[in-house]
Amino acid sequence: MGGGGEPAGSGQKSHRRHLEGSGSSIPVPLPFPDPLPSRPINAGGSAWWSGDGTLGGTDGTMLGTWLLFLGGLALGCRGETAFLRRADDSSGRCTYSFTVASPVEAGCPDASGVPELRAELVALSSRLSRLERGVGGSGPRGSEARDPQLTAPAARLEAAYGDLLRAKSRLEEEKGRLEREKEELRRRLESSAQEIAQLRASRCPPGGQGPGRDSLRAPGKASRWDPQPVAYQELQAERTEVPASRLLEETTLSRPGSEDSGCGELVWVGEPIVFGQAESIAGKYGVWMKDPEPVSPFTQETTWRVDAVGTGVRQLLQYDAAEQLAQGYPTKVHILPRPLESTGAVVYRGGFFFQPRRSHAVARYDLRGETMTGEREIPGAGYHGQYPYSWGGYTDIDLAVDETGLWVIYSTEKARGAIVLSKLDPETLEIQRTWETNIRKRGVANSFIICGTLYTINSYSAPNTTINFAYNTATSTSRALSIPFENRFRYLSMVDYNPAERQLFAWDNFNMVTYPVRLSQV
Repeated sequence: MGGGGEPAGSGQKSHRRHLEGSGSSIPVPLPFPDPLPSRPINAGGSAWWSGDGTLGGTDGTMLGTWLLFLGGLALGCRGETAFLRRADDSSGRCTYSFTVASPVEAGCPDASGVPELRAELVALSSRLSRLERGVGGSGPRGSEARDPQLTAPAARLEAAYGDLLRAKSRLEEEKGRLEREKEELRRRLESSAQEIAQLRASRCPPGGQGPGRDSLRAPGKASRWDPQPVAYQELQAERTEVPASRLLEETTLSRPGSEDSGCGELVWVGEPIVFGQAESIAGKYGVWMKDPEPVSPFTQETTWRVDAVGTGVRQLLQYDAAEQLAQGYPTKVHILPRPLESTGAVVYRGGFFFQPRRSHAVARYDLRGETMTGEREIPGAGYHGQYPYSWGGYTDIDLAVDETGLWVIYSTEKARGAIVLSKLDPETLEIQRTWETNIRKRGVANSFIICGTLYTINSYSAPNTTINFAYNTATSTSRALSIPFENRFRYLSMVDYNPAERQLFAWDNFNMVTYPVRLSQV
């Protein structure tokens, strides 16, 4: 240290000491025998103490000199030695420190204020931690100070996000399942095409000799029970277990050309004969039929089928041969422009007539052109579960075909749920005439029309039920009946009459069956 000077003519002995440090501890004995006056100290600069009671120094080291002075004052009276250390701190400033050994204490016992200081330090540490969390959180105290009004929506968003992830996973699983089903269907179609090619090759003799396929299929060339093809005839006999004598008797009584071939009243229904079975749950209920008046290139052997379980049913399956239906391999799959509503569809004169989903209309789909050619609303008709049959299935509008043409069976609010019959023009779908019956539609399981007379079935699930009512449109009268009817598989969802084959077509719990019928002579 340096700078400044002694006042001249003081007449007193000077005790000024110069202190220097280099960053190491140096012993500095500082006895001050003279009394020390209380003088003000200017901040800054270097300083020293003069025996004449004056303080000199520069502005740079004033604080360090003052500390040295106080330490010397405290230790000078006791004759102790102080160790001074001067060094730069982390910020580059020069700092002074003193080290003094205790003359009597070997260790430092806790002072009376140490516990309180430690408690305060702990409290300060805790507050500092909370402040640090507050910096990273939302609000002054982090997550502890979050607004509850923001926390609840965040939790709901997290839950919704989790639901979306789970839904995505389910959709991916469903996509995988559909892809597998698509691949399986493609494989089956390829197998079907190969089998059809083999059948055609086996039926046509080499060189084109012998009757062709068309001649074998031509109407009137062979009876229904012709043993060709042998495989199909054996399958039919094995599955139905119908005695041959009874089968021949029923065939004679029910086929055109017999003594009972004209129109008349229904007097008897035979046991069901199984022709095929649905392969999936979509075929729990459905509709199958043949066209009694087909249009080329279709024939009376061409069979049509719809598996009706589902909300977007649009597939109409075409089978050119009976063995294809038995094996479940369609010739072609038609995709309808609009989904249909249940099991009330029919095929007539080259058109597929059906009720579009969630509508009280009837539509015509041309099977050759594969387009919609007409649609007309049925005034006041209930739909989508307003007036169905007792088994349900949205069977509010049911189409039927008999010897006289195309019919629609339904109900209205005006009729209070009773069955209403309307005759339709198959080309324009215009209503030609309407009859209102006294038969409650929800009280019967199904119905069909033969020779202009409506017949209803009592139960769709009882194994042995009856045909219980008949309504004759020629006389506009109804009467009760009790003709036995068998629900072999106990879930009858569709019944239609085919006037060309003179038998009933029905769908009974996955199974496509027919019933031979007998009519009385007019």
